[in-house]
Amino acid sequence: MSTVTTATSTVDLTKIKPYGDTYNDGKVQMSFTLPVPDGEEAQEAARQYAKLMGMDEPSVTHHSDLGIGYTFFVVYGPVHHTVDYTKIHVTKVESDVFDRVECGEWIAKNIGRTITMVGASTGSDAHTVGIDAIMNMKGFHGHFGLERFKNVNAVNMGSQVPNEELIAKAIELNADAILVSQTVTQKDVHIKNLTNMVELCEAEGIRDRMLLLCGGPRISHELAQELGFDAGFGPETYAEHVCSYVMQEIVARGWVNKK
Repeated sequence: MSTVTTATSTVDLTKIKPYGDTYNDGKVQMSFTLPVPDGEEAQEAARQYAKLMGMDEPSVTHHSDLGIGYTFFVVYGPVHHTVDYTKIHVTKVESDVFDRVECGEWIAKNIGRTITMVGASTGSDAHTVGIDAIMNMKGFHGHFGLERFKNVNAVNMGSQVPNEELIAKAIELNADAILVSQTVTQKDVHIKNLTNMVELCEAEGIRDRMLLLCGGPRISHELAQELGFDAGFGPETYAEHVCSYVMQEIVARGWVNKK
């Protein structure tokens, strides 16, 4: 494993645990809601629940009545579990990341044509914040979206777009990549929608002709690949991450002269 900068040279990376008040004390803070009215009984219920979760001598540091018989709690205390950091492997997108200007220059030099990406929030998802952050010119958090990238044709279809319509637009434009944003994820609706997207692409015979990417707050690269996508982009990823991956994959797959 590569060298890791730690808080102290005495850290045992095979047995790491949380730091709260002092090193290695295992102190953690958690929050949750119980379906009971606020009161001493509710606080005791929260303490008992935290104990069942492995917290030793938990303290209820905050409790708040949410109305109609619900109470929100913040609980603090030590746990004894440890994690072997040296055995952790995270499946992630493996590609060099270039900034916006570098992406445009790289595309011109190595592909020599405009690359097209079509994206939307699909299914019942009415939230555009994710797809807009990646595609819209203004972008998000100081990172411009794909519409501002040179040599990139970014087509944002908005929200609540049926998978069939997104695929049809990608076929019409002979897109290099389809981008699917999933913000609403209650009851794993994003899993069902993303699975359907892959199935429809396979049925249309385009799965091997276009990159299929998804993103959202509960999306990881590992989950995306399990569902049949080429890559997944979760929190703290921006347009340059998506563009860098797509343009390098186009070259790697021999799609430079795609027709």
